[in-house]
Amino acid sequence: MKIIIVGATGTMGTYLSSAFENEHEIIRVASQGGDFQVDITSPEEIEKFFQAVGPFDALISTAGPTFVGPWKKLNDETFRKGVEGKMMGQINLVLIGQHYINPKGSFTLITGALTEEPQINFANASAANGAVEAFVRGAAIELENGIRINAVSPTVIENSPHYFPYFPGEIPTTMKQLEFMFRKSVFGAGTGHIIKP
Repeated sequence: MKIIIVGATGTMGTYLSSAFENEHEIIRVASQGGDFQVDITSPEEIEKFFQAVGPFDALISTAGPTFVGPWKKLNDETFRKGVEGKMMGQINLVLIGQHYINPKGSFTLITGALTEEPQINFANASAANGAVEAFVRGAAIELENGIRINAVSPTVIENSPHYFPYFPGEIPTTMKQLEFMFRKSVFGAGTGHIIKP
């Protein structure tokens, strides 16, 4: 399969690229580095990327910037970081990518446990996650040609210990768990699902 991984130079993307590259053709996409550099907050850059890469079988997104900080620092400007990054950035990967993906292909987006279990400093991420998950459910019933869409929703990732203090008592998602969550989405038959560890 020809699999696009967006956020390929981050913690999750790097691991998934290595896990899948022996079995499939991997196209690595990131804001810096990778095979292609794309700012996912720009629909124009996303369109140009899909034009360059051509037809593909699956897209995995592990990308999506949000604002992390105290509630009192949230305003229209800071809140838009998650709206334009994790929310619309990922949604546009699907809205634009649907015109380039092969029949029976799949999209897998990233959300997280913050959707249902908010933590201090992460209100922006919680809102963006919730919007993406609602989009996944809505898109799943309208995408055509057998195209599927799911979201992976992990807790804090074991390879990101700098985030552990923000998630007291949370059992970290292992990298192997994460890999199989994405495998379930990409290679399984389900659509419209929020896949959790």
